[in-house]
Amino acid sequence: MNGWSDDTERRRMAEPPLPPELSPRRAAAAHGGVPPQPTRHPGAGQVPGQVPIPGQAPAPGGGPGDGYGPPTTGGPGDGPRRRRWSTRKKIGYAALGLVVVLLVVSVSTYFWADSKVRREVDLSKVEDRPPDGKGTNYLIVGSDSREGLTAADEKKLHTGAAEGQRTDSMMILHTGSNGTTMMSLPRDSYVTIPAFTGQRTHKRYAASRHKLNRAYADGGPELLTRTIEYNTGIHIDHYAEIGFAGFVNLVNSLGGVNMCLDKAVHDKASGADFKAGCQKLNGQQSLAFVRQRHQEADQDLGRMRNQQKFLSTLAHQAASPSTVLNPFKLYPVIGSGLDTLIVDKKMSLLDLVHMFWAMKGVTGGGHSITVPIGNANYMTASDGDAVKWDMTKAKTLFDELQNDQKVTVSGK
Repeated sequence: MNGWSDDTERRRMAEPPLPPELSPRRAAAAHGGVPPQPTRHPGAGQVPGQVPIPGQAPAPGGGPGDGYGPPTTGGPGDGPRRRRWSTRKKIGYAALGLVVVLLVVSVSTYFWADSKVRREVDLSKVEDRPPDGKGTNYLIVGSDSREGLTAADEKKLHTGAAEGQRTDSMMILHTGSNGTTMMSLPRDSYVTIPAFTGQRTHKRYAASRHKLNRAYADGGPELLTRTIEYNTGIHIDHYAEIGFAGFVNLVNSLGGVNMCLDKAVHDKASGADFKAGCQKLNGQQSLAFVRQRHQEADQDLGRMRNQQKFLSTLAHQAASPSTVLNPFKLYPVIGSGLDTLIVDKKMSLLDLVHMFWAMKGVTGGGHSITVPIGNANYMTASDGDAVKWDMTKAKTLFDELQNDQKVTVSGK
């Protein structure tokens, strides 16, 4: 090799080796945590090596790379970036919050409603019960209880001030695999009241024949339930009763019930005075409507048909979206209904909901019937004019309900 090459090679070998290229993170560590600053190239009009004066505008023509632009972001070595929530996450968190709120409200409403249920009837005291049937049977009773009414209320509502308590209406609501059936039992039905022990006298009374509403007057809900089971063979699963005041308050909390009447109704005894056609009835008017019977050709039987029609309409309206989705309307309805509704001790809120929906279902393909009648003006020796059942047809109907079979008997 010539001298020039040897001399060049010796100088190259004498120089210290260049360090390997460092990554931005390692470079920052090597400079004490501060990343090395990129070389700034002078812009147009700037003398190389000139230090920019603070506050002085860059020379004309300056631009990116001239050392005066804003610092770059997002590059290696920059500080932590602020996270931005995506629209999908925002919607997800909002939905989760809504679910939590609805869950809290639902649980609170359940315990509030459950605390208002009046579980006062003990069906375990009923003697000699028939075996459990198929489906579910609710005994729904409208009593002439004047609990919560003042003397002025009794006069206004035409209820009178009679002492004691009787049944104004009785219905067996059956629900099962063959649909829903609401069967009314005339309060003047001439039946056998089985042997019982008096609630006040504690004496034992032998079985006797009387009108059906006598059972409630003598032994309350338990004896009424036993009398109905004894004469029908239908096992009663649950009991529900509402008095005059509760009925009026419930209707008023709904804002009235819309009823369509085929003919005008006028009855001084109940205070009913309605024109034919569709109209909204308030609580007082509704009570008068379901109690009136003197204008009906078949008296008590006609009244029972009106009661069935009214209860189904009331349940249908209470389940409408305008009620269920409006808390300012729903809570007063629940409160009014539960404050005065008396049920058996095993009736849960879920059972009440099932009963309510079954009542609503009567207008949607269910059956509204009356126990088959043999003689609507049967004269008795001790109770006067009564209603006698057609036991041949009635027995068939009772067996169909007890066994949850398709109803073939059209009672009237």
